Amino acid sequence: MLEIRNLNVFYDQVHVLKDVSLRLEKGSCLTLLGANGAGKSTLINAICGLIGPASGSIVFAGREISRLPAYRIVGLGIAQVPEGRQVFANMTVRDNLRLGAYARLSKEGKKDIQADLEKVFDMFPRLRERKNQLSGTLSGGEQQMLALGRAIMSHPKLILLDEPSLGLAPLVVSYIFEMISRLRQEGGISILMVEQNARAALRIANRGCVLETGRITMEGLSSELINNPELQKAFLGGSRA
Repeated sequence: MLEIRNLNVFYDQVHVLKDVSLRLEKGSCLTLLGANGAGKSTLINAICGLIGPASGSIVFAGREISRLPAYRIVGLGIAQVPEGRQVFANMTVRDNLRLGAYARLSKEGKKDIQADLEKVFDMFPRLRERKNQLSGTLSGGEQQMLALGRAIMSHPKLILLDEPSLGLAPLVVSYIFEMISRLRQEGGISILMVEQNARAALRIANRGCVLETGRITMEGLSSELINNPELQKAFLGGSRA
C-alpha cells in the first residue's frame, strides 16, 4: 500500500528526515512514535505533498507520488487528519464534511456524497446533532470527530493521523481510538498514525516504529514493542505492559 524508501527532507538547511524507510501494508495500522521535533509531522506532510523531499521515494499503491502536488495525492486516496484538527471554524459541521468530498465532486453524484455523509453521522452521532452548528464552537473532541469524518468523506484508502488524542479527555480518546480501529477492521482503510499516547496507539496498531532525530531507530510488531524495556522507559512510563 505505502512504501517509503530512503527519504530525506530538509527545512532550509536543517536535515529533518534522514534516509527514512518504512512500509505499510493494505488494511493495516502503523503507529509512529517519537519525541517532539523528531520529524513525525514532517513525514506526514511529505507523504501528503505539503513538503517536497530532497531525495528518496514515496510509493503509494504502486505509484511514485513524491513529486505530485497535494491535490493529486488526495485524489489517489490519501487523506490527512492534521494535528490540532484544523477544522474550518466559520463553516458548519455539515459544510466541513462536504468539503472533505471535494475531490469526488467531478466523478460522483450528490446522492453518493449525501449517502456517505449519513454514514459519517451514523458513526459520529454527536456530529449529526450539531450538523448546522459552526465548527469553531465545538468541543475539542467533537472537532476531532469532525476532522476524522472529513477525511472519511474523501473515500480514502489511507488515512494519516497526526496526534489524534492531543488535548482530549481520556473518555474521548478511547472513543476516537475505537473509531480508528473500526475504520481499519470494517472499512479496510490503512492507517498511519503519529501519536504521543504510545500505549493506546500500539494497542490498535499492527506495527510500530520509533523516529528519533529524523531516523527510524526501532520497528516491529506492536505486541513486541509494547513489551520492549527500552521503549517502555522512553514512551510508556515504566515497565508495566
